[in-house]
Parts: sequence; structure tokens; C-alpha cells
Amino acid sequence: MEICIALTSALGCNVQDPEEWPLIAPLPSYGRGRERLGPRHISLIHGEGLNDVVITGDNGTIDGQGRIWWDLWWNRTLNHTRGHLIELVNSTNIMISNITLRNSPFWTVHPVYCRNVVIRNLTVLAPLNAPNTDGIDPDSSSEVCIEDCYIESGDDLVAIKSGWDQYGISVGKPSSNIIIQRVSGTTPTCSGVGLGSEMSGGISNVIVRDLHIWNSAQAVRIKSDVGRGGYITNITIENISMEKVKVPIRFSRGADDHSDDRYDRSALPRISDVRIRNVVGVDLQRAPILEAVHGAVYEGICFRNVSLRVIRRQDRWQCESVYGEAHDVFPAPCEEFRRNGSSWCGHS
Repeated sequence: MEICIALTSALGCNVQDPEEWPLIAPLPSYGRGRERLGPRHISLIHGEGLNDVVITGDNGTIDGQGRIWWDLWWNRTLNHTRGHLIELVNSTNIMISNITLRNSPFWTVHPVYCRNVVIRNLTVLAPLNAPNTDGIDPDSSSEVCIEDCYIESGDDLVAIKSGWDQYGISVGKPSSNIIIQRVSGTTPTCSGVGLGSEMSGGISNVIVRDLHIWNSAQAVRIKSDVGRGGYITNITIENISMEKVKVPIRFSRGADDHSDDRYDRSALPRISDVRIRNVVGVDLQRAPILEAVHGAVYEGICFRNVSLRVIRRQDRWQCESVYGEAHDVFPAPCEEFRRNGSSWCGHS
């Protein structure tokens, strides 16, 4: 089935009663709604099992009018997981381009179990305190290109995901072969680009380049948790510039965020072969913080040509169970990155 939506003006939704939004089954790789047990609300634009999908316009606008949903979240009266602005499931050959997306109730663009996805020339806007309004979240999807986008949101600008705990492990659909380039924006609570924390199906073969982030919590973050399992490998992050960022690069442990209490506590994430190079940051709060999930060891992490200046609070790197090499890095990295006897990092 082929779908084309062309916008030249504004499209909005005037449904103000959440109970009028249909409920649909949770995604198999999540096992439940992401925020609440049971089913989840459908997205404003939702498609499943589609081929050749085009959503485009001459910078037309789709307004999700998400405030009623944010209020439910803030007031702790949300009964079911919020819907996205755009969600495409089990679909191929997707183009989303040249539009402005505003005020998503939850994640803004969510291709899940999709292949051959191009997301280009989007402007994504949400109030900077709007909860969980991620910009673009490819999830268990492959052959994805995200480029030339401007994003302001209350969560990650771009987050790569692949399922949650034992449900993501069982489904086993990785996110792979993804390019994110020429993305800019701000998020005061989260990251310019995040990998995880829902990464139980695996994430591999990712290139992030030409990223510009300001007034944000982190520029780049790799996040996981005990019970996630999965892997993050063969990741290249390069040509990153940032200003007024709290932590420029962060590998973080989860906050005990699980689908239910049946997750496998022995399922640890495997993080390896991550190359971070050509990074410039000024007016930062801290040096990088690199912490593996308890019980895991992250290896094969390469930093090259990294300059982080005007660090206001803590200019010493913080590392725990994360190992690799660093070349031409300022300020000096932690001891785990000072064993530079090989060439795999210095000349990559």
C-alpha cells in the first residue's frame, strides 16, 4: 500500500478528551505501554504494514497539541501511554521531509520495525519542559538516514532504540545501518543524540556526524541498564560542536527503569567499538562521564582530536569499567584511556 501526505499549511488535532483517542496493542519488543501497563494510545498519524510512504510539504506544520497529554503526565493522572505524533510500524521505503512538527504528546517521529527510512529537512519543536517529547526515534529499524533537521524538545533530539529488556531480547530486532548528519538543536534535560536506553535488540553500524548542540544536558549519550542485554557496537561519532552543555559525552547507567520485574538481572549490555573524534566544546559544566552498567565492561572506546574548553565545575574525566584509547584529547582523559600502544584508534 502506498501513502502520500502533502502539507502546505497547518494540520492540527482538536480532540481534547484523551478518552476519545483509540487504544492499540503494545509493541511486542516493549511488552506493554512504555509509560503504563497495558495498551497504548494510537498516534496522530499511524500506519502499519505500509510500503512507499511519503509525508512531505512546503514547510507545512503538523501540531499535535500535546499539552493535554503533558498535563496528565505532570499530574500523574495518565491512564495509558501517550501516542506519538507520527508512528510507522513494519513499513518500508519511507520519506518524511520538509515539514514542521510541533507539540507532540510523546515521541515525535517513531519508525519501528521499519526499513529504508529517510527523514530530511524537519523542524521539530516542543516546549523545553514538555515531558518525553523526543524528536526522532528510530526503533528496531535499519537503513535509516536522518539529516538536515533542527530540533528543540524536552527530551533527546534523536534517540536510537531497539526494544526493552526481555521483550526486546526475545523479539531480537536490532537498529542498524543508521546515518545521522547535520542535526542541530537544544534540549536542557537530555541529549543531542542518544543510543538507548531501550537497546535490548542491539544497535550497530551507526554514523553520527556534523552535530551542533547548545544549552543541553549532553551532546552525546550512550545509556543502558542491568537487564537490557543487547549490544551497541561499530559506532562512529565525529565532527561534533557544542556550547553551554552540562556533560559533553556521557555513558550512563539506567535508573532502574524496567518493563516489569521479570527482567533477567544477568542480561548485561555489551558496548564496544565506539569511535568519537573531532569534537569541540566550549562553556561546559563537566568533563566526560563514562560509567558502565554495574557488572559490565565497555571496551574498544576511541577518542581522537577532542577539545573541551572552559569547563566550569569539574575538568577531570570520570570513568568506571570503560576502557580504550585517547589521542590529542583535552583535558587529559582518565587512566583507563592512557594506554595508547596500538594504532587502531590513533590512525582510524
